[in-house]
Amino acid sequence: MSKKIKKGLRKPRVKRPVEKEVVTGYDSNWEYELHSGILDGWSFHVDKINYVVEHYYEPDFIRTLEGKTILLEAKGRFWDYAEYSKYIWIKKVLPEDKELVFLFANPNAPMPQAKRRKDGTKRSHGEWASANDFRWFSEDSIPDNWINVKKRESFDD
Repeated sequence: MSKKIKKGLRKPRVKRPVEKEVVTGYDSNWEYELHSGILDGWSFHVDKINYVVEHYYEPDFIRTLEGKTILLEAKGRFWDYAEYSKYIWIKKVLPEDKELVFLFANPNAPMPQAKRRKDGTKRSHGEWASANDFRWFSEDSIPDNWINVKKRESFDD
């Protein structure tokens, strides 16, 4: 019988086991055994190769305002590090005439896996966005020239 996963919850990732007492400078004892044995004539960890994994981002909403294309991402909440870190990568590849902006359902909601501060609070979605130089709004703070103001009144009811 398979386990049921509650709707809206992601299955936790399986953590990679940590090998104990690894020889310094090596990722595993097996690497050390290979390098000191059958691969002793090989150079070890002397080069780095930069690579990019190609992904695609589909913005929730798009509109050109004041000569800039706004990619508006409507977020109820972030689920995990992988999800919110992707937006930092997206921002890095956007041309100057495009901007990724967040519309948060609750900008004060705590970030996933956020550590509790000394004052008892956790980092919020809005704080994360500001710290990473993203503009962000809530339904109440989104500029009037971005929305149909007449529908805002009926939307709030």
